[in-house]
Amino acid sequence: MKVEQLFTGCLAEMAYYVESNGEAAIVDPLRETEPYLRMAEADGAKIKYIFLTHFHADFVSGQYDLAQKTGAKIVFGPNATAEYDIYNGADGEDFPLGDGKLTLMHTPGHTMESSSYLITDENGNTPCVLTGDALFIGDVGRPDLAVKQGTLTEADLAGHLFDSLRNKIMKLPDDIIVYPNHGAGSACGKNMSSETFDTLGNQKKTNYALRADMTKEEFVVEVTTGLKPPPQYFPNNVRMNKTINTSIDEILHKGTTPIDPVTFKEMSEQKDVLVIDTRSKDAFTNEGTIPGAWYIGIDESFAPWVGALISDINQKIIFISDDELRVNEIATRFSRVGYDNTLGYLAGGIKDWMAHGFAIDKIGSVSAAKFVNMLAEGKIEKPVDVRKESEYNSEHVIGVENFPLDFIHSNFAEIDASKEYFLHCASGFRSLIAASIFMANGVEKVTDVRGGFIDIQETNAPLSEFVCPTTML
Repeated sequence: MKVEQLFTGCLAEMAYYVESNGEAAIVDPLRETEPYLRMAEADGAKIKYIFLTHFHADFVSGQYDLAQKTGAKIVFGPNATAEYDIYNGADGEDFPLGDGKLTLMHTPGHTMESSSYLITDENGNTPCVLTGDALFIGDVGRPDLAVKQGTLTEADLAGHLFDSLRNKIMKLPDDIIVYPNHGAGSACGKNMSSETFDTLGNQKKTNYALRADMTKEEFVVEVTTGLKPPPQYFPNNVRMNKTINTSIDEILHKGTTPIDPVTFKEMSEQKDVLVIDTRSKDAFTNEGTIPGAWYIGIDESFAPWVGALISDINQKIIFISDDELRVNEIATRFSRVGYDNTLGYLAGGIKDWMAHGFAIDKIGSVSAAKFVNMLAEGKIEKPVDVRKESEYNSEHVIGVENFPLDFIHSNFAEIDASKEYFLHCASGFRSLIAASIFMANGVEKVTDVRGGFIDIQETNAPLSEFVCPTTML
């Protein structure tokens, strides 16, 4: 039996392809269908099942489109309801696949329909278990996303998760491989490892939530302490995963439409259209961008920042790319988090825009060393660190304010557009995003600190000592 983990770094998401003797199953598929169709075709296999561990909150999954193209059965655990046809598997139910099988283990807690899938191969062995968001490497799923007013609290969900882990997953053999749905960088947990799989036995030794002598009460406190509000797009993605959405093929056809510079300019000036600049940090800084554009570079954590910062899931979006060969990839990444209203991209890129004589906005840029010297000389009016509060509390430059990018819109009233701001993050990605949003909202004097805090640490900047947050475990 073949079990293949399909890792998508932008979302820190793992889908799975399972195949045995001409029959295949896809577990937690992304929205685009072609990769799975190609894998099955290469194996001469028919996709028989599409298994979902739960209704995902941080991406739009592709079960409906994939089922339409393959005739595969969509399987959820108990309690799941959707607008399309699904099969609700029972706890302990077997699903034959070629010479092996997958067994559904109902493991509620992250959500109530949450299920894990135990794989049995052709020899009757159980080499691995797909745990979805119930058990991560180094962590467990957050228990606050499926809270229902008046009926289900995060403490209730945490209690269910404790039972699921102790009574189901932790009773499996220690040498079984745990394959989760997410890794480090996902907002679905607090303390995920960068590793994408591990043995259950090692997790029992190293994962705080699997401590053998932990009581349910201690577990509930541990997993509910220190939870930050989830990104604002999460509820929208859950809703979309329960409904029939526009087909991915239609979305990509529209989203990859080339738009000439004159038309692009007209569209960019419309109040209901948002321009996203997806180019590299160097291209954005050195060449400048279209007035009003937000920078979110495609080469880093693109989709999560799109979801966190663009409040309207139906927002009309046009985008800039520095490589027309990546246009399909960019439109795909927008759609992965539910932003289906991409209308096209700037044909010819920023060079054709400039060739038409259209205006360019540029963010100022200084090295970390120059920033530190200017700060020491009192030449910087508003130095701002846009990292997360926890990062800032860990260590920061003395005299620099914390203004986390995650909450830039809700806190923007604190910004004085008449002042000059110098922004930095850890490495320079988030600060460029923040700087572009500052400028798009009327702050004319914005400078990015190249290399961010990583480079600042190599200077003689006065750094704060570690401050232990009260929510830290």
